[in-house]
Amino acid sequence: MAQPELINLNSLEGRLLFAVPKKGRLLQAALNLLEGADIQFKRENRLDIALVKNLPIALVFLPAADIPTFVGEGRVDLGITGYDQVQEHDAGVRALARARRMSNDWSPKPDQKPQGCETVIDLGFGACRLQVQVPAKGEYKEGKDLIGKNIGTSFVHLAQEYFARLELEQEGITDTALIATRKLRTKIIELSGSVEAACALGVADGIVDLVESGETMKAAGLKAIDTVVETSAILIKSKAPSNPEMVNLIAARINGVITAQKYVLCQYNVPRASLAEATKWTPGKRAPTVTSLEEEGWVAVSAMVEKKRIATVMDELTKVGATDILVLDIHNTRSS
Repeated sequence: MAQPELINLNSLEGRLLFAVPKKGRLLQAALNLLEGADIQFKRENRLDIALVKNLPIALVFLPAADIPTFVGEGRVDLGITGYDQVQEHDAGVRALARARRMSNDWSPKPDQKPQGCETVIDLGFGACRLQVQVPAKGEYKEGKDLIGKNIGTSFVHLAQEYFARLELEQEGITDTALIATRKLRTKIIELSGSVEAACALGVADGIVDLVESGETMKAAGLKAIDTVVETSAILIKSKAPSNPEMVNLIAARINGVITAQKYVLCQYNVPRASLAEATKWTPGKRAPTVTSLEEEGWVAVSAMVEKKRIATVMDELTKVGATDILVLDIHNTRSS
């Protein structure tokens, strides 16, 4: 049996590094997106790095929670992760900066690369909510009811900021800058998994955790009383990428795939006299393509239409006299 080719540091030389979730709810959708963008690779078993065959890119498979750190520190150039993970990372950076300032240990280097990451595209999948959850039959009705209580979460920094704001509001303080020096009365307990079991096991009075459908929380006897962050998968980039041109190319390809998933191409024939009425329903992304037919007084129209609207659009086109209506899938697209 042929042994898998080992990947060493030399094989990464000159390649743009692209971080992808190694497991979890975002992995398969991210892989489908890469396939649609024609990013060709083969991932060997147990290897967390895969070389792309047709582009100077290496994919690095990392936990979604770690990707904002690697991108933010410039260790990798691009990454796919959840908006919630970026917000948690940024909240952690703010907490560290506050701690350093308070200890007078704040000395940024003049030649240091820009830190942090930038959102490139909202990818439109993996939508869920980071919510405050409490026992459904308990006494807690609002987030402020949990002030001074025990909170279980894997989103420690976002939970700290959330309850710091609530504590300031309870004390009638409007200066949110004081979050920086706030000593919490609420106890944040860091949990790495099975957060929804924390209340039933007596570890916490409430939790802050991701909720997709809500069925898992309901099964655990919990209910939501507030939302901390609305989240979905995003493409992020380093503020100092190694190859900005390649970053832009990949972003354009992925954006094309996302657009293609939302639209179909609608083609039909219509009397020229009814063209204005028909194109009210098919304005296209910029404008419809209109071509004269050999038959006098008729034109052919082609336009991109949102997939979720296509059935209604076809009904309305039929009413205004359109015929030969075709709907075609779009696999990829580019736009300015």
